[in-house]
Amino acid sequence: MNLNLSKSNDFNVLTVLDERIDAHNSADLKDYILRLIERGEQNIIVQLEHVRFIDSSGLGALLSGHKNTIARSGRFVLTNIQQQVGSMFELTRLNRVFEIYAGVSEVSNE
Repeated sequence: MNLNLSKSNDFNVLTVLDERIDAHNSADLKDYILRLIERGEQNIIVQLEHVRFIDSSGLGALLSGHKNTIARSGRFVLTNIQQQVGSMFELTRLNRVFEIYAGVSEVSNE
C-alpha cells in the first residue's frame, strides 16, 4: 500500500495514496497504523483524498486504528473523504463513530 506519513502539530498525518482500500491492501494499512500506535503515537489523522473505493475490510482497518487510539486516550481522525467513500460511512453509520473533517487544517488540538 502506498502511504505517506508527515507531522502536523501533535498529529501524525497518514495519507493513503492508493485509490482503493480493499481486501487486497487493508491488512497493510491496519498493520501500519498499529505500528504507529505501538511506537507511542496517540494522535493520528488519516487523509483519504485519493481513495475512491473502500470495502468492509478497509473500514475494518480504520476501525481497528480508531479502537486502539481511543484505548490509549488518543485521537483518530479522518479527513478529505471523497463523496463515494463518504457514502459508505453514512450507509454503515460509521460517520457517527469517527471524527471526520473536511481537511487537516480543521482538526483542532482539543
